[in-house]
Amino acid sequence: MAEVADVAAKGQKEPPLGTPGQPLLCLRDIYKTYTMGDQVVQALDGLDLDIFPGEFVAIMGPSGSGKSTLMHIIGCLDGPTSGSYLFDGVEVADMDEYELARIRNQKIGFVFQGFNLLARTTALENVELPMLYGKRKDRRDRAIFALERVGLGNRLDHRPNELSGGQQQRVAIARALASEPRLILADEPTGNLASLQSEEIMQIFQELNDEGSTIVMVTHEPDIGQHCKRLVHIKDGVVLDDEQVENRLAAKDVLVQMASERERELAAKAARNAANGKVQEVGGLTR
Repeated sequence: MAEVADVAAKGQKEPPLGTPGQPLLCLRDIYKTYTMGDQVVQALDGLDLDIFPGEFVAIMGPSGSGKSTLMHIIGCLDGPTSGSYLFDGVEVADMDEYELARIRNQKIGFVFQGFNLLARTTALENVELPMLYGKRKDRRDRAIFALERVGLGNRLDHRPNELSGGQQQRVAIARALASEPRLILADEPTGNLASLQSEEIMQIFQELNDEGSTIVMVTHEPDIGQHCKRLVHIKDGVVLDDEQVENRLAAKDVLVQMASERERELAAKAARNAANGKVQEVGGLTR
């Protein structure tokens, strides 16, 4: 109880049951201001947020809410105008460019809406590339393992134009996984995908989270948010609402339901075709 009281006294969110007490990400009084000509835009306005190890968090909000700015700060792609951001207990503002690059390369796995794959390189080479910068000697083995983990062990030598959109996003997830990051940061990872492909991608994320991965996902799709464990709603640069997901969707179950619906549709179509064939046959006999 004393530990919970100490957390509350510091203004931190109480960790979910079963998670360690220290946040992996701790953002306090974060402001981000952009100046465009004579106009000043307050993208983040004193935002506070904790993300604990093993969480699966969806950050949601309307256009202009500040969620993309927040993602850039969490990913060490940009810094706040003011405020404190601790990544794994270390103040990000105190890091130099080399340390920030190391964090992005080794501790954060990025998954983007547009996949961001190199067009002329194979799936295996795309996954290997970040580890090449990190000088990992075992990068090929790690890349193969990551691609097998997302179900693309038989697509190692395929280039992006030889893969579907869902398969390309799987390559992007494998690339994020290969360095065994502390955090997977996904920006609208299903935004360019059809419903079936989106569920397949969410199944992978749910499995990774069940295995212990910490995942923060920016999305504007409520149904995708329902696959996560926690919803953080951003508006006007602050956290408007922060809640645990009730009636969480399990992608595995949704895929089973979609397959059943597809089978019923095909059966109904076959029955209609059979009925039409009989009508045509009868019509031919009567003429």
